[in-house]
Amino acid sequence: MASLLKILGVLSALVTSGYSLSCTKCSSSISDSCTGPSETCPSGSLCGAGYAESWALGIRVSKSYTMSCVPQDKCDKTGSMSLPNNVRMKMGTTCCKTDQCTPTFPSLPRDSSGSNGLTCRSCISDSTWCYTSDTMQCTGDENMCLLQTTKVSGPKPASIAMRGCATKSICNLGSESSSAEGVSMEVKFICTSGSIGLQKGFYLPAVICILLLKLLIWND
Repeated sequence: MASLLKILGVLSALVTSGYSLSCTKCSSSISDSCTGPSETCPSGSLCGAGYAESWALGIRVSKSYTMSCVPQDKCDKTGSMSLPNNVRMKMGTTCCKTDQCTPTFPSLPRDSSGSNGLTCRSCISDSTWCYTSDTMQCTGDENMCLLQTTKVSGPKPASIAMRGCATKSICNLGSESSSAEGVSMEVKFICTSGSIGLQKGFYLPAVICILLLKLLIWND
């Protein structure tokens, strides 16, 4: 009985203090796994894995696998976005609940060629805004019109704006910012659910893919 009371006391203390997991933090753009140092997660986070792919003209041009602490509300999510020039990005996350655990490999949204009835503006521009009369038909679960902007400040400032179709999980990313080694980045996701919710160009979707995955699960 004394031992049982002691165990219950320890468990109660852990709950009261907000026990935090210890999780691996790493990333790889060439493998479906990675290794790295351990980090202590904030309260309410789990050990998570994220995987993303970017496609252009039907060819996969990049992939990225990441492990890190993940807020619980971002666990077990999938999402995708489609852009001009037949560019598409897909991503997914999974989580586990014990120290240094390895989550199952994330699944990605299935491709769908069937129109869902939504039409969105489409463009890519090297600024914080883009708008053209060009449009694209949305498919599958991509039932939101997306405007995504990225602004990088530092030694090599840059901006990019994109319009296309996206799933609601991508839209829910909202606004995110990060900074490291003198470089700061601000990313915004603005969506509408109505048709036509905005310089065509082509940027390496690999960069965008890795950025979106980082915003989806990383807590730097």
